[in-house]
Amino acid sequence: MKKSSALSLLAAALLATTLAACGKDEAPKTEAAPAAAAAPAPQAAAPAAPAADAGHAAEGEAPYKQVCVMCHGAGVAGAPKVGDKAAWEPRVAQGKDTLYKHAIEGFSGQAGMMPAKGGNPSLSDDQVKAAVDFLVSKVQ
Repeated sequence: MKKSSALSLLAAALLATTLAACGKDEAPKTEAAPAAAAAPAPQAAAPAAPAADAGHAAEGEAPYKQVCVMCHGAGVAGAPKVGDKAAWEPRVAQGKDTLYKHAIEGFSGQAGMMPAKGGNPSLSDDQVKAAVDFLVSKVQ
């Protein structure tokens, strides 16, 4: 049974990576510079100012729609669906730093797995953080 679960997770990760590669276009490359230039101010204020989180979350909608929706829209590989408060609650309770780390570096746990940068290495860390903020904003 464990071997089957591991194979299922591997297959889901490969599917996510493949689908992420299919969605690549020039937009992430041209968006990377503005996102990187705009991101430091919201990041610095994010822990102290909810309004800054809201602005950063808005920036995260584009990378969410390009990459994250493939798993978080349907719950692939144990991904918590966007807006599912019960599934997101224990993750959000770990804090944003942990969510950012898992989204950027990848994570595998009992509830599922998260490929690094959603399987799209062309996303900047700031784009991934903004996408995390976008997802979290949907459950708060």
